[in-house]
Amino acid sequence: MKLIPLYYLLTFTFLAHIVFSQNTSSPDPLYHICFGEQNYSSSYGKNLQALLNSFSVTVPPTGFGLGSIGQAEDRVNGFALCRGDIEYRDCNTCLVTATSEIHKRCPYNKGGIIWYDNCAVKYSDEKFFGKIDVTNKVYMWNLNNVTDPNVFNKKTRDFITNLSEKAVVPSMKLFATGEMALGGYSDEKLYGLVQCSRDLSSSDCKKCLDDAVTELPNCCEGKRGGRVIGGSCNIRYELYPFVKA
Repeated sequence: MKLIPLYYLLTFTFLAHIVFSQNTSSPDPLYHICFGEQNYSSSYGKNLQALLNSFSVTVPPTGFGLGSIGQAEDRVNGFALCRGDIEYRDCNTCLVTATSEIHKRCPYNKGGIIWYDNCAVKYSDEKFFGKIDVTNKVYMWNLNNVTDPNVFNKKTRDFITNLSEKAVVPSMKLFATGEMALGGYSDEKLYGLVQCSRDLSSSDCKKCLDDAVTELPNCCEGKRGGRVIGGSCNIRYELYPFVKA
């Protein structure tokens, strides 16, 4: 399992650079991973390009799409997912960038995944639909600490768990956001997001999100912001609003 620690600061300049805003899509990905066999055939390459090209057209209306093109060893499978609170235009813009970048960054691999704030794209020669990806995972966290980590950590875990339960309600499309007043020791609010790839069942989505919550101590204990970003689901919390109401 690849666990890649990444760091980020809550400064205006850095926020502007990697675009933690919900209204734009950064040209720089949060991270990418290349995997699978290398030096694929020209037929696989053509199928991959056709699949990636299709995502910017087929995905934005609903925010999710998956597909397979080709036969036998030339078959490529993939999906694209946009964040549940962004609009058609922002979804399309992110996917155009993501599909171009993943092809450049993984030019010889049969598999790859790339994450942005607003979307993610994944492909492989293996049919991975409906399976929880436990391999591709990235941590991100704020370098700054909260004043009372023990209380904050529990409130954060409970908050994200409640959002996870909300996300798996059929009408929510495996996506949920929310905010919560910390109360007591702080007048700040906690903001959160959870999302699964919609090829998962509701039960598998909940399992994926619950597992992500258990990963928080590995990266984000007492931190003012944190993410666990995976190939099938992701969670995020911050002490500033980063999602649309």
